[in-house]
Amino acid sequence: MTNSPKLKAGLIGAGHIGRFHTRHLSQHQDWDCLGIFDSDPDRATLVAKEFGVPVAENYLSLIDACDALFITCPTPFHFFYAKAALEAGKHVFIEKPISVSLEEAEVLIALADSKGMNIQVGHVERFNPALAALDGIVLEPRFIEAHRLVSFVPRGIDNPVVHENMIHDIDIILSLVKSPVTDIQANGLAVISKLADIANARLTFENGCVANVTASRISLNPMRKMRIFQPDHYITIDFQKGSTEMYSLSPRDAPATGDRVIPLEGSDKSIVYSNRELPKLDAMYAEQASFANSIRQQKTPLVSGRDGLEALRIAELINQQLLDNL
Repeated sequence: MTNSPKLKAGLIGAGHIGRFHTRHLSQHQDWDCLGIFDSDPDRATLVAKEFGVPVAENYLSLIDACDALFITCPTPFHFFYAKAALEAGKHVFIEKPISVSLEEAEVLIALADSKGMNIQVGHVERFNPALAALDGIVLEPRFIEAHRLVSFVPRGIDNPVVHENMIHDIDIILSLVKSPVTDIQANGLAVISKLADIANARLTFENGCVANVTASRISLNPMRKMRIFQPDHYITIDFQKGSTEMYSLSPRDAPATGDRVIPLEGSDKSIVYSNRELPKLDAMYAEQASFANSIRQQKTPLVSGRDGLEALRIAELINQQLLDNL
């Protein structure tokens, strides 16, 4: 538990994601949820009553009262509310994607810098325990394969699958590789909507790493998996089931440090298998705690505005190829 006074949070948007954020904020050790505002007062009232938080009369009074504004409304409105909050000298948390355009994102980042405020973008998978289980492991990926397959739901159908689903893996991969993307090859297919409902992109990085990323919103069997290949290591992450497994090469005479050691016949090395222990944390709660910590310590958030901008930039390049090919 923190000994610091709770930070004051306001929340804009009482939809699907806003409801989850409100639930976590209402129970958080770092945040005091001052209120929720939505363009639909009835929807805001419903969520507010469920979690025992006030309904704000208007967004301006909420911004004035809070230390940080959580923006969980639809993406086309991110820029409007974030700009208003930053101009008022408030930190902002913006659900992914950061905005509808790179130009808007750049304006917000420049404004935050000029005001000395933090922007954190809601790429919640960065806080998934299955990914956090790799903390302390030296990662130098040479090839990454990611699959994010979800069942069809009408919500979000007007957004490209790249921005709605694939962008999670884009953000994670960018954070792991830490090298500029030099080439993108993408293909997709529109099945239900007028936009691509299933998409695949091959990203080539300056350091030689290649990532193959697939996203679908019309799958019968949901899947959120990532496989990471690097010299002497193979790592598989299941974000959905919550498991992280690692296979590594080790000298045969080295002390056993994994769950199982498999000697390689004719070699002086063994394969060491480890089923990594996952930290006991709730991803969204950890995400909100990390944001509070960045504000208190005056440091860059783990998922910064610039991270959100770069994930959006790659998503836009992929989506443009899909549109050109549809």
